[in-house]
Amino acid sequence: MPVAALIRLLGAVGVDAPSVRSAVSRLKRRGLLVSDRAGSRSAAYAPSEAARQLLADGDRRIYDRPRPEEDDRWLLAVFSVPERERQRRHVLRSRLARLGFGNAAPGVWIAPAHLEDEARHTLERFGLTAYVDLFRGAHAGFEPTREAVARWWDLEAIAALHQQFLEAHEPVLRVWERRRRIVPEEAYRDYLPALDAWRRLPYADPGLPGGLLPDGWPGERSAEVFHTLDAKLRGPGGVHAAAELRADG
Repeated sequence: MPVAALIRLLGAVGVDAPSVRSAVSRLKRRGLLVSDRAGSRSAAYAPSEAARQLLADGDRRIYDRPRPEEDDRWLLAVFSVPERERQRRHVLRSRLARLGFGNAAPGVWIAPAHLEDEARHTLERFGLTAYVDLFRGAHAGFEPTREAVARWWDLEAIAALHQQFLEAHEPVLRVWERRRRIVPEEAYRDYLPALDAWRRLPYADPGLPGGLLPDGWPGERSAEVFHTLDAKLRGPGGVHAAAELRADG
């Protein structure tokens, strides 16, 4: 993707050019973007192999809707990091938290079993596999699993994130449901902020079985709003993005 096209596309949703260039520089330093100038009149970049894996994992998390009602399988991540490498301990905790793991006990993190592949990819990408053992199993504790889940995750905070998404984007969906004509540029302008807001939620809410969640859980409604917007706007928004890319081809 040419940087000039990226600046135009992100400028349309309020991101200024210096911020775009700064973000591109950070991604280059992290090895997630590589130069790809062939056929382009300006600087252009493509995702590295590590970035492609990251994007593939992210797409599954963002666009799938895993909430298995009867699946009682869990993934445990048990880690031990020497004190002399405590910075790696911090990285490990932060990565597990960002993946949506709950904290069951010191050095013990838990997630629904469907997150195993993504967890493996992340631990491998950050060179953390030597410190972690992964286990699969069922909860056999002395308290009901529903009560344990409320200790492992901050469900009130996750519910608040769903509510914030609904307050911002449910009105957008209502407007589009009344419209008969979809203009690609307008679809792009509404879809990208919705996608940007939604992409964090499947990581905060890792897809816990509905029977373990509080009554009136807002996650199902927020998922319905996002996926309806996605079905309606992603295609036309992509048409607009493709046109911007062709302008630099």
